[in-house]
Formats: sequence, structure tokens, C-alpha cells
Amino acid sequence: MDPTASACHVAAIPYPGRGHINPMFNFCYLLASMRDDVLITFVLTQEWLGFIGSDPKPPNLRFSSIPNVIPSELARAADFPGFWEAVMTKMEDPCERLLDRLKPPVTAIVADTFLFWAVGLGNRRNIQVASLWPMSVSEFYHLDNLIVQAQNSPTDMSEQRAEHSDLKENKQIFGRVKEAFSWIRKAQFLLLTSIYELEAQVIDAVKAKLSFPIYSLGPLIPYFKLRHSSIPIPSYQSNNSGCLEWLDSQRLSSVLYISLGSFLSVSSAQMDEIAVGLQQSGVRFLWVVRGEAARIKDICGEMGMVVAWCDQLRVLSHDSVGGFWSHCGWNSVVEGVFSGLPFLTFPILMDQHCNGKLIVEDWKIGWRVRRELGKEVLVKRDEIACLVKKFMDLESNEGNEMRRRARELQEICQQAITKGESSYTNLEAFARDIHNAATVEAG
Repeated sequence: MDPTASACHVAAIPYPGRGHINPMFNFCYLLASMRDDVLITFVLTQEWLGFIGSDPKPPNLRFSSIPNVIPSELARAADFPGFWEAVMTKMEDPCERLLDRLKPPVTAIVADTFLFWAVGLGNRRNIQVASLWPMSVSEFYHLDNLIVQAQNSPTDMSEQRAEHSDLKENKQIFGRVKEAFSWIRKAQFLLLTSIYELEAQVIDAVKAKLSFPIYSLGPLIPYFKLRHSSIPIPSYQSNNSGCLEWLDSQRLSSVLYISLGSFLSVSSAQMDEIAVGLQQSGVRFLWVVRGEAARIKDICGEMGMVVAWCDQLRVLSHDSVGGFWSHCGWNSVVEGVFSGLPFLTFPILMDQHCNGKLIVEDWKIGWRVRRELGKEVLVKRDEIACLVKKFMDLESNEGNEMRRRARELQEICQQAITKGESSYTNLEAFARDIHNAATVEAG
């Protein structure tokens, strides 16, 4: 059918950062693929539209842009509080003006939870709003409790608050987080990027707190690219630098994949220790390094491959990859679980500590690389070499038990997206909800 004739028109508004745009785009791709009678307009800044504007997508998923009213993505890390505040204060007006121009009229908004102003925007226009939470549900639950605790006992420094000490140190950011959580309760839906079976207990606890429909839709990762290998990598990324071909030449489960994130970084001193430790371990590795790949490659020698970027999910799904050293960003965690891999956890800030705890303590599919909450502790090369060698030992009983559990979680994750199972059924239910509401409104 002609998408522009659809009675149900969704405006999707992600927070303008890669870790938020990716799951929102994957959600929109899945929704558009499931229902051709739903039109989706994916709203980006002009800068981000330039990054991803040529990405392949269903015909009922289109891009639209607002002016660059916020600092550039390329300088975001230099002043994150300033970037955050600009997102909270400068994006609402151009988004509202865009809604005035979109045809057919928008009947639903799906917005990143942190864009709390989108809930008010929808409520003023009598448009249903779904808040998309881009992190683990455990993090949602902890933050919600932290906000209540901070209001009731502002001097209490519990362990829960220690986990989020970096957030508490910036009162401006924490204030906006509290504002976002207060607006969640004024939305009509909460969409979760997790898989129900992975966080069932905490998802049930969140459902008990909130009185509107909550749908767990994960994994919101681009697994459809694996099913359709003709789909190219995103246009804002570089090519794979030959890493897939290199992996083809490696032994089964012999390669440690390392990625410490696309935004936050560890110190150069720690990077050097990791590089030398990897070299000393004798383990093959593929390491994605932003900004200083050439320098790190010189230190590492010939045991591994160092690249500036790769198609992470395809790499993690490769038979030669046997482990994932991760900063524990939620998208990376879900991709690693989907691929059935054990983890070395190396959280840096924010929700990464909570995700690392999930991996090590709850799911028991990983080991910690020694770090302390709230500050970076330099992990020395000898410790790294010993840990990596032990972690990648395929004859270890402890390691094999961890890999067995990782495969169990992989089966759970991949089962959830099949027809009739939890995530697929939840996406169907949400699509039906917004479509029925739009049809009633049009009638």
C-alpha cells in the first residue's frame, strides 16, 4: 500500500547519540517490516541525516531532519554536560515545527526516554507517546529507586548511589534524568530494549510500578542484517578493513574481540597496558580502537588486528570469535549475548557498571577486569596477559561452564524474536495498539 496514505503515522525521535539512534532505528525497521500500514518518520538532526541518510530501509520508513541546533556529534565528548543540556532545551521547538509540516498528520510519537519534552509535545497535541528506554531494565529500576532515595534521604550514600556516583557528581545532568523519569508516567507506553526472559524479575517489578502498557521488544540490534547479508553496513561507518576476511583465517573460537565503546574512553596509559598485555598473552585478538589505532597497532605487534571500526554484530557472530572484552554499553552487551559469547567486563561510566554486574553476577557469563566503582584503576599488563590467556583457554572447565551458560542465553535471546514468542508478540501488540488508536481518531 501507499505508505503516505496510512492512518497510523509514527514520529520516531531518538536522542542524538549512536548508542540511542541505533536501537531506535532497529525498532523502527522491525515495526515497518511487520506492518506496511504504519508510516514511520525517523527524526534526526541534519548532521545525523548526513551520517545515515542512505541506509537501506522499508518503503514505509522515511527520514526527516531538524536543523543542527545542538553541538556536533564529533565534539560531543569534549563537553558532554553542554551537549546534554542543548539536547534538553533546543530540540523541542524545531521538532514541534517539523510535526506541523509532516503529512499525513502524526498519530503517535516514539521518543527516547531522556527526551522528556517529547511527552509534553505529544500530550499537548493529543498524540499518544511511547517512551523508548535505551538501556537495561535493571538500570531503569536502579535509577528510579535512586531518584526516590535522593528525594527522601539526600544525605544517604548507599551502595546503589555509589554505582551511579558519576551521575550524582553532575547535578545538572542528574536533574534532567529526574525530570525524564517524572515525565515517563505521563506517556502512554514504555518500550524496553531488553528481552523479557533475560530480566523477567525486574521487568515485572517495573510493570508493578507503572500503570500503562509496557512492552519488552529486545534485542533491538540489527540481527536482520545477518538474515539478509545483502544489506550493507551503515553509511556513517567505514568499511570492515578486511577484518572479516582475517577472521576467516583464524581457528574456531580463538579470537578475543575487544571494543571499549564509541564515546567514552579509557586513559592512554591503560590502553598501552592492554596492548602490551594482549601481546604477552599469546592470544589472537581483534581490537576496535577509536582515534589512535595506528599507535596501538605498533605496540600490539602481529598477534592481532587493530581497526578503527568494524560491523560489530557480524564480527561477534563469526565462528572464530570466542570472547568479548567490552565496556558494557547496553547495545554491545545485547549483541554479545545474542552471539553466545562470554565477556570480560570493563565498565567505564554510568549504566555500564550495572550491565557488568548483570553479566558477572546474575547471568554468570563473564569475568571482571579489575576496576573500582567511581574511578579508574590502572590494570597492569602482566595481570591482563594472565587473565586473557585464562579466559580464552578452551580446555578450562570454568571457562567451558561459562560458555555453556552463554549459549543458553543466546538461545533465549534468539527465541524471543521468533513468531509467537515474547518480543515478537510484544511488537505485534504495540503495533496493534497504536494502529487501533489512530484508526479511532481518524474515524
